[in-house]
Amino acid sequence: MGRGRYCPSSYLRFSCFRFLSTNAASESAPSFTLEFTDLCSKGLTKQAFDRFHRQIWSDPPLFSHLIQSSIPQNSPFLGKQLHSLVITSGSSKDRKLFDEMPERNVATWNAVVAGFIQFEFNEEGLCLFREMHVSGFRPDDFTLSSALRGCAGLKALFVGRQVHCYVVKCGFGFHLVVGSSLAHMYMKCGSLEEGERVIKSMPIRNVVAWNTLIAGNAQNGYSESVLALYCMMKMAGFQPDKITFVSVLSSCSELATLGQGQQIHAEVVKTGASSVVGVISTLISMYSRCGCLEDSIKVFLECEVADHVSWSSMIAAYGFHGRGVEAVELFEQMEKEGLEPNDVTFLSLLYACSHCGLKDKGLDFFNLMTEKYGIKPGVHHYTCIVDLLGRSGCLNEAEAMIRSMPVKGDAIIWKTLLSACKIHKNADMARRVAEQVLKLDPLDSASYVLLANVHASEKRWHDVSEVRKTMRDRRVKKEPGVSWLEIKNQVHQFCMSDKAHPQSEEIDSYLKELTAEMKLHGYVPDTSLVLHDMDNEEKEYSLSHHSEKMAIAFALMKTPAGTPIRVMKNLRICSDCHVAIKIISEIKNREIIVRDSSRFHHFQNGKCSCRDYW
Repeated sequence: MGRGRYCPSSYLRFSCFRFLSTNAASESAPSFTLEFTDLCSKGLTKQAFDRFHRQIWSDPPLFSHLIQSSIPQNSPFLGKQLHSLVITSGSSKDRKLFDEMPERNVATWNAVVAGFIQFEFNEEGLCLFREMHVSGFRPDDFTLSSALRGCAGLKALFVGRQVHCYVVKCGFGFHLVVGSSLAHMYMKCGSLEEGERVIKSMPIRNVVAWNTLIAGNAQNGYSESVLALYCMMKMAGFQPDKITFVSVLSSCSELATLGQGQQIHAEVVKTGASSVVGVISTLISMYSRCGCLEDSIKVFLECEVADHVSWSSMIAAYGFHGRGVEAVELFEQMEKEGLEPNDVTFLSLLYACSHCGLKDKGLDFFNLMTEKYGIKPGVHHYTCIVDLLGRSGCLNEAEAMIRSMPVKGDAIIWKTLLSACKIHKNADMARRVAEQVLKLDPLDSASYVLLANVHASEKRWHDVSEVRKTMRDRRVKKEPGVSWLEIKNQVHQFCMSDKAHPQSEEIDSYLKELTAEMKLHGYVPDTSLVLHDMDNEEKEYSLSHHSEKMAIAFALMKTPAGTPIRVMKNLRICSDCHVAIKIISEIKNREIIVRDSSRFHHFQNGKCSCRDYW
């Protein structure tokens, strides 16, 4: 191993020593061990080392707890520090223990296979699993569960199916733990039906099986099914645990069903899971994504022991609501607390800077991430910087960054630049960038619409027609705008000019009155946003029936005066709706909160919290 090099495999073998050594901590362990391991389990690696460094030096195998604590933080910088300390302590020779064992048994094989897979070295773990089989050892339920977790981590469906065959051959087809691991593997690999089939074939289910089923649906985007399964789980007499709550609250976030989220929060408190760090982070995210930033702040402040995940979630919540200054202040406080940010923390921070026009701050944080913390930027980090530059009008710099970055650009980063071209009405660059997007994703309807918008803003109807013809030829359909809101625990959904809602005629009549009232307060419909060449009256009708306007009109009709209105939308809010909602918030004296595909917009007293609608 070269000087300063971080070697994951050798680093991991030291942690496996805890499984193999006969001198591992036992019931007779010193009294400090419980406090030390508790700090490690909460991800407070630095605090654990600072507090008990004397004991660690005298009993070096305790480094394994620090190593395990550092893994979820995904910090190469911290890993290198611990690795150096392990070598300095003279414990590095313990990485060699398994290799030098004259005799091995199933337990020692299980320890090293599980050790590699636990720390996400899945390929190495599966190779050892194969070596174990070739060496004549018969895997047990523990080995098979570890191997299936490795397949899930790699999303290796073909290999997972091979292990499934071996599971059946070994007689573990109906084993609760192995069955749950098998279902988890299928669901993680995107094969939800096969995973559900495994769970349904199990003669009995436990909490782990229910959690696997619920988490699988959550990971595959079936949020409504998650809530239905949660109810079924409770009806079957099973008590939800912290893993259940994380999945269910995440689904409430996706659906933005605040009422259900609040009910589940009450259950979290009743079961005593409100102090679990993972649940706290999910609650912060749920309230944020449901438009209740103040509740997110309350959950964060009430957290007794917050880890880097909780801090990152709160930074993301501020950014999502356009509170970039608060996000920056929280990050600076996080550093003072001695918690090391990871790649997710910086992604949230860069996002917050880009949506609040903090260009210089954002670029400084990008440099800090790479230079101080040694975090290699991914395509998502570069996308935030391109967004930051694009919103600031630095289109050439943004394009140059995409073309020179060391990671391969995807359709999203080019689409981000295309959106900036629309903002700044740069048609020439828009055409060039659109070509790049459509090379990577020729069926992405949003890119065609963005390009058509650029042409429409310049009244180049022929070019708009060409874009639409290309969409027809390639059978690309524009994703319809959908908005929804929750009133008395019932979700109401609206599409543009949709007549499906049972009160559509009432809504249409109210919208006419509302539009007339808005015009008296200076509202002028921005008909340039309509991509069809039609007369102004038709264009105005089209604009007035955007899905978010219909949802807000319904809320004004059905909710008490003065109560906030929260609307969710699947696409970006358009500039006309942004102007219109500002005026509505003033004339109706309502706080209106709109979550679009990009972020939250808070409208009150004729103003919006964001720097501009973009």
